[in-house]
Amino acid sequence: MVTESELLDFMRETAYKPMTYQELEEHFHIADAKEFREFLKLLNRLEQEGKIILTRTHRYGMPERMDLVRGRLQAHAKGFAFLIPEDREHPDVYIHANDLKSAMNGDTVLVRVNSKSIAGGKLEGEVVRVVTRAVTQVVGVFQNEEAYGFVIPDDKRINRDIFIPKEGFNGAANGQKVVVRIVQYPEGRAAAEGEIIEILGHKDDPGVDILSIIRKHQLPEAFPDDVMEEAMSVPDEIDPAEIAKQGRRDLRDKVIVTIDGEDAKDLDDAVNVERLPNGHIKLGVHIADVGYYVREKSKLDQEAYNRGCSVYLVDRVIPMLPHRLSNGICSLNPKVDRFTLSCEMEFNEQMKVVKHDIFTSVIRTKERMTYTNVRKIVEDEDPEVTARYSELADMFRLMKELALKLRSKRMRRGAVDFDFEESKVIVDENGKPTDIVKRERSIAEQIIEEFMLAANETVAEHFHWLKVPFIYRIHEDPDQEKLLNFMMFVANFGYSVKGGKGDRVHPRALQSLLEDIQGTKEQTVISTMMLRSMKQAKYDAESTGHFGLAAEFYTHFTSPIRRYPDLVIHRVIREVIENGGALPAAREEYLASRMQEIAQQSSERERVAVEAERDTEQLKKAEFMLDKVGEEFPGIISSVTSFGMFIELENTVEGLIRLSAMTDDYYHFHEQHMALIGERTSKIYRIGDEVEIRVARVNMDDHTIDFEMVDMKPRRRGEGFEDGFGGRPGDKGSSKPWQAAGGKGGKNGGKAGKKAGAGKAFGKAGKGAGGKGKAAAGGKRGGKRGAGAGAAGDVGPAVSFGFGSGKGGYAPGPAPTSRKAGGSSGAGKGSRRKKTSASGIFIGGGSSGAPGADGKPPRKKR
Repeated sequence: MVTESELLDFMRETAYKPMTYQELEEHFHIADAKEFREFLKLLNRLEQEGKIILTRTHRYGMPERMDLVRGRLQAHAKGFAFLIPEDREHPDVYIHANDLKSAMNGDTVLVRVNSKSIAGGKLEGEVVRVVTRAVTQVVGVFQNEEAYGFVIPDDKRINRDIFIPKEGFNGAANGQKVVVRIVQYPEGRAAAEGEIIEILGHKDDPGVDILSIIRKHQLPEAFPDDVMEEAMSVPDEIDPAEIAKQGRRDLRDKVIVTIDGEDAKDLDDAVNVERLPNGHIKLGVHIADVGYYVREKSKLDQEAYNRGCSVYLVDRVIPMLPHRLSNGICSLNPKVDRFTLSCEMEFNEQMKVVKHDIFTSVIRTKERMTYTNVRKIVEDEDPEVTARYSELADMFRLMKELALKLRSKRMRRGAVDFDFEESKVIVDENGKPTDIVKRERSIAEQIIEEFMLAANETVAEHFHWLKVPFIYRIHEDPDQEKLLNFMMFVANFGYSVKGGKGDRVHPRALQSLLEDIQGTKEQTVISTMMLRSMKQAKYDAESTGHFGLAAEFYTHFTSPIRRYPDLVIHRVIREVIENGGALPAAREEYLASRMQEIAQQSSERERVAVEAERDTEQLKKAEFMLDKVGEEFPGIISSVTSFGMFIELENTVEGLIRLSAMTDDYYHFHEQHMALIGERTSKIYRIGDEVEIRVARVNMDDHTIDFEMVDMKPRRRGEGFEDGFGGRPGDKGSSKPWQAAGGKGGKNGGKAGKKAGAGKAFGKAGKGAGGKGKAAAGGKRGGKRGAGAGAAGDVGPAVSFGFGSGKGGYAPGPAPTSRKAGGSSGAGKGSRRKKTSASGIFIGGGSSGAPGADGKPPRKKR
């Protein structure tokens, strides 16, 4: 029987030329009918998965041998996308909106690279085939046009509305948030088609906002019944006979404590320290042995794999494991027996680990400590709290000493320590935000952080040298081009990255720069730009090091309750311990075949969780500012772009001052200096500058906030045009509508519109407002944004943009919106108006292109 690996290895050979199935059959000497059927199934499956390609001449070959690249599509709100190749050595590929075919964000696709720059980077390509669909359902607002409808997606990366035929309404009413299942994907200029499968409620109803984000990211909520059955069968407490039977090391007489936040319920790590007679310090990190209860291939395990991690939204947690485990038998609650995996480390005076031990154990924590109380003991020396925990106070002081020494050593070796201020949105029982408080990173948090880092590094190195299948947490070196851009950027502030050779830099050089800018007004901006120049950390089956931590070996060992990779390596650790330090050959081969797949799945689920958490935070911050419109606040410029400035307030809320709202001058964006410079006044706005702002408006559809500068004098009437670009007045005598009103800004907008096909696809709605609607909107649904602002040739307010601040992206701002634009009023028989949804998606033109009796738009033949 021919295996997948045999077939693929043969096709990868240099001498291989694409063969028909008959030629492959002959090569592999397949004579048996049953074996031939299985071989055909294998070919079909690999072709469906995009691992091999069937040519027009019915020959099979490898995608990479045909200049095709396989990877995941990362779409942008402006319509274009990037391919993130599965081959980590291959650079990303830019894909123009017209070359996406029917592919959508997150899809696994095959892309043909069409052009590349001389330097070998900046590849451009087109989608040849969609291998697997990531988007099967979409959340958005339903728009009823009587004979048919549209769903306007919440996810701005899906920049085409979903067409809903009459029979697909399923009871949805205008303005409701709905979940739509895609029945037919977009092709050419035709919209995707779907049917409504769930009605979440009106978009303004309490709770619908967070529920929409949960559905948008397809986060699972309730656990399936079979998973809950397994969870209910787990015991509530440990049977003493089990402890003796398993041969675990008994640490119940040790002074071990947990240190967590006040509201934490799943306590998965506990610690203890002691000074040894030789002057060394011994640190014990004890992690809940979740793998003992969540067995491999069980229903609990499969569900945890699918979820990947727990998701912490503003008002709730979507856990990886049922609460019966995470808050019960797996939580290291005080004064009860719990099974753990322990890592004990002995540090000498130089903070080098001179001895370590990793073993299964049973512990009984003495106290459930909070960060606040530990801080009061070791930092504030609060007499009342110190007296209450008098037996533990000396241990906490030793913990502080060890943590500070560990951190000092980490900084010396070059770990990059970003000191960003994080915030937490406080909501009431109805989900309404009541306050935004900054998260504290006191010495107590630092103690746990340093101890967990030490354990993760020790475990990673131990199992790397054992050469068993494992999952590591890696952080690759920064991209060469991004690094050079960052070095040029900091040079504008008079700083340099010491020791930077251009293409490589040691993390110590970046940490030195962070120390140099400490306390300066440019600290935030340089830190932010440095972070953006780095790659994302991820999971991998190979240990390639962690750049940001300057660590050669690193893994995630400390949170198996909320991270699946931790759970997987716990099983490997226990198996290695039980088998005397090695794994049986068959078991090692099986685990090795699974690790990269688990690492990739975990990385993808982590990205989804981060996006969902960011979305809910952005939503609630916008809602928090709703009743503050008109109020004035001091702020700091956090980002400068070609379309305006982002301002961050003291409470970490970020808003945009659009260029069109800067009415005292015409401002030009200087990318190298990241500054806006006034043409007439030479006034300069740079990142880090302090400004006084007024909250102008809050857009709850897009979760964005617009600010305006306090005391900014307006230009004289007729001197400017609010086209969103802050350009000069239009050139006299221009016959082109996208140049007539808006000058440089309008012209640029018009060019963008022409490239996007806006002129033809969006009818007359949008002329006169900085060009056609879609152009002025920076590639965002121009018909919707332009309608009303330019249909009658009048000058409307500033149009919207789809650019990002780098902190999770920035969706378009407000503009007059007519949900009926291009809707039912022009849908009658014989109408000469082009048919568009409210957001400008073309669905037919004139009487010949009008939807038929079934309300479907005309489609290209497949």
